[in-house]
Amino acid sequence: MTEEVLRVKDLHAWYGESHILHGVDFAVRKGEVVTLLGRNGAGRTSTLKSILGLTGRRTGSIVVNGVETIGFPTHRIAHLGIGYCPEERGIFSTLSVEENLMLPPQVQEGGMSVDEIYAMFPNLKERRKTAQGTKLSGGEQQMLAMARILRTGAHLLLLDEITEGLAPVIVQALGRIILKLKERGFTIVLVEQNFRFAAPLADRHYVMEHGKMAETFAAAELESKTAMLHEYLGV
Repeated sequence: MTEEVLRVKDLHAWYGESHILHGVDFAVRKGEVVTLLGRNGAGRTSTLKSILGLTGRRTGSIVVNGVETIGFPTHRIAHLGIGYCPEERGIFSTLSVEENLMLPPQVQEGGMSVDEIYAMFPNLKERRKTAQGTKLSGGEQQMLAMARILRTGAHLLLLDEITEGLAPVIVQALGRIILKLKERGFTIVLVEQNFRFAAPLADRHYVMEHGKMAETFAAAELESKTAMLHEYLGV
């Protein structure tokens, strides 16, 4: 069995007094792509934020690369090699593409060079000097948000709704990029509403409902799980 990069066990989390996660359990092995599926409000984004310590109180266990992190502050968790691409992207609007890329600190050795990133994201290379963050298209902003975390040396990537609102041609390009990252040994947790995008990319799917895992199935089981997915996702 390939080593586990992430193991979440009996994770509970709160925003203030609101109990948002209710005993989440899942694991991701090195080099896997897994999805967290579910309707809005199911707890998928909150799970990613909890892994990074961005919610309020957390209980349970979150082991990253063999290290228990449940009591760690966010910066110590990130330095274990986690990169987070939030739904809102967080691009610095007044900085150029290249300035955005150069901004993040390294959390581990082995971050991609700017040249490697431009080879993977040719759209960004074309816009590298002239385009400010606000002048990029939605798809280019999303590519920049993903590219930026690859500079840090992170090898566990938490990607939140990266296809939302994007044109089909950009969605296809992002799918190709995820497959390239997988080939390079990256481990990816994908929160995605667009199941047709996620289905061919993932090794395993976790379905969330009401702040906990409702179903788990491997990519090979997808056909037999169609009715269940309609029930949970309305796809």
